[in-house]
Amino acid sequence: MAERANQLASLPEDADRAVLAGRAWRPELNGPAVVAIRGEDVVDVSATFPTMRDLCETADPAAALAAAGGETIGRYADLLSNAHPDTRDASRPWLLAPVDLQALKAAGVTFVVSMLERVIEERAKGDPTAARAIRDEIGRLIGTDLQALKPGSDEAMELKRVLIEKGAWSQYLEVGIGPDAEIFTKAQILSSVGSNQLAGIRPDSAWNNPEPEVVLVIASSGAIVGATLGNDVNLRDFEGRSALLLSKAKDNNASCAIGPVIRFFDGQFGLDDVRQARLDLTVEGREGYVLSGVSRMDKISRDPADLAAQALNAHHSYPDGLVLFLGTLFAPTDDRDVEGQGFTHKEGDVVAIHSPRLGTLVNEIRATDRCESWTFGPSHLMRNLAQRGLI
Repeated sequence: MAERANQLASLPEDADRAVLAGRAWRPELNGPAVVAIRGEDVVDVSATFPTMRDLCETADPAAALAAAGGETIGRYADLLSNAHPDTRDASRPWLLAPVDLQALKAAGVTFVVSMLERVIEERAKGDPTAARAIRDEIGRLIGTDLQALKPGSDEAMELKRVLIEKGAWSQYLEVGIGPDAEIFTKAQILSSVGSNQLAGIRPDSAWNNPEPEVVLVIASSGAIVGATLGNDVNLRDFEGRSALLLSKAKDNNASCAIGPVIRFFDGQFGLDDVRQARLDLTVEGREGYVLSGVSRMDKISRDPADLAAQALNAHHSYPDGLVLFLGTLFAPTDDRDVEGQGFTHKEGDVVAIHSPRLGTLVNEIRATDRCESWTFGPSHLMRNLAQRGLI
């Protein structure tokens, strides 16, 4: 796994022109550090920014990070390689997920293809063997190009009326083409995992998949200050049985992967680049299985700025900011083993999500109860920073 992560050159292809930040665990301090990635070097800037939240709350995070000095604690490739728990040297630093005190939020049903798959899950009641026939039925009933619809428009509301008459309306269509986006809590603060770490799938799930997504980094003011990549690991059978099981389908041990680093917006990279981003997904199984897929941000139904505004506004504040998964076009339907059962993960799958200007996020899939437990929460962070004299 460590070799695979290094092979994928996880930093953006134009890293020499990018302003990049991450977090690293420093065992000699028994705590995390905010770091700048400068060439091959990882530089601890915690003396200036004790938390990533503090950096993201500055007026211009890219300029603030570029100006910050600090101690070089190692080479990026070495810290990335040391992140995997099976091969980690606990006496040396390793990379973490690049966010800390920000709320971990996600927007769902933001692409037409994945929206229809959610409708199929709902009708199949979590049974993958029923999905193929229902997929054909949904296509026949809808019979229109939903990609051209603007959510909340008069045209979308007319389609809603027609689908209700046909008995084909769904709560997923409501958030997919209605005026209100689905914004939910993906995981708890500080619980996300980074690149070359384990990602968790509940062992009692029989139908699940990765979800490659762009993740916006948003300050408490609502300003979008940067972006990274995420895997919104999803249990299709749990959510398909009932939408009220969303938290069990989404918020599990090690089931929120973010990284490899945050790329801050500056003159070289901004929100328009996010709008045009392409994400390539590869899943490699131990048995030689390979799945490839693509998610294109120009196919999204809602603009990223609109999703950010629906997450943080006068009705809902985040004093430490938030990160927001933007949803995915990717919804695997090809059979992996048994005809008609589609794709589902197996332990040992290596999932790589790549976008040229954001880098590569790599995670190995393991059962949630066999991943590293989440033991370092906000109280532990505050005590550690206080002991180090940083707050």
